[in-house]
Amino acid sequence: MRTLKALSALLTYPSSDLIEALPDIVDQFASDPLLKKADRVALTALITHLRDGDLFDRQEAYGLLFDRTRSLSLHLFEHVHGESRDRGQAMVDLIKLYEDGGFSPTIEELPDFLPLFLEFASTREPQEALDLIAQPAHVLTALSERLAKRQSPYQAIFQALMTLAKAKPDAAALAALRAEPDPEPDDLEALDAAWEEEMVTFGPDATSSCGVEGLGPKLRQARRPAPGLEPVPGAGPRTTIHHSGNRT
Repeated sequence: MRTLKALSALLTYPSSDLIEALPDIVDQFASDPLLKKADRVALTALITHLRDGDLFDRQEAYGLLFDRTRSLSLHLFEHVHGESRDRGQAMVDLIKLYEDGGFSPTIEELPDFLPLFLEFASTREPQEALDLIAQPAHVLTALSERLAKRQSPYQAIFQALMTLAKAKPDAAALAALRAEPDPEPDDLEALDAAWEEEMVTFGPDATSSCGVEGLGPKLRQARRPAPGLEPVPGAGPRTTIHHSGNRT
């Protein structure tokens, strides 16, 4: 799905290459019948924001928004595992999903980087791609709400993803995300508290709650939710992303 590829590009760090590609991205959105008119309008506003602004300013704003605030991290497992020991295994599972799909991501980004995940989804058959992006619907919804609160034009990307996915986020998982801290990037004290490392639990209780179900087999996610697994007490809900459909 070329639209997912375009959304992935828009969500990456602003660069001169991205600015040069904006006309093609506009054409792609205009030709996609799955997007609503409101999605196109919002995406056009984001594209205008990127095209007409000073590139250095856009880069600085991007870093301040997505790299400094944990609640807006573009790494999916930050919203799923946090600092849990499960995060490493989930990365391994996700890399295997990519490899099984014949996708070879660069080593510059961690595999759970959302633009990278969207790029992988764009290589799949349409229904499989939509099934993939639907499964972390609660994470996408929470990010959309947090960006809307800041009146960020990047909210348009998450709005479009939810339109394409046609998925209703798990209510309990979304509620857990909404309850988590969402500090502003200039609130240093709140940022420090939000980024505090959580205690890692070892022993029988920790291993019994891992919930591995096969991702490609199934992709395990676990602490800031996605539909699927029961939450670990005190750690928030878990998520399983299912790999479905035919491979190209």
